[in-house]
Amino acid sequence: MYNTVQTLHSYWAYIVLLILLLATVNALYKTFSDKEYEAKDFRISLFTLIVSHIQLLIGLVLYFVSPRLQLFSESGMGEIMKDSVNRLYLVEHPLINIIAVALITIGYSKHKKKLTSASKLKIIAVFYTIALVLFLSRIPWSTWMS
Repeated sequence: MYNTVQTLHSYWAYIVLLILLLATVNALYKTFSDKEYEAKDFRISLFTLIVSHIQLLIGLVLYFVSPRLQLFSESGMGEIMKDSVNRLYLVEHPLINIIAVALITIGYSKHKKKLTSASKLKIIAVFYTIALVLFLSRIPWSTWMS
């Protein structure tokens, strides 16, 4: 089960990054070129929200079926924090990505309350850009690209 969930989590990450990148670039482009907020922009931001939440759920399942989780009881938090690989998989990756999904959720919720196109697009641009940077910072690139 672990390998199946891990594979799903890895491949779904491509979808999340692609959609998040699309939403971010779209919002930044429209913000800086003073374009109007359209129904297409709403759908892109909503789709980004949905795929990122699905990724979060897959990641949580992966986290709790992972054999690495036993290291908390075997080694303790101090030993995990000393090992960069275990720290990445057990602490940094989950925590930072949960924060990134929370930022996407906050950005999506806040943008719906705004009344003007400029403010809607600016909120999406800011929150989704920060989330994208956080996602990119905690991807385990060495294993993900192999």
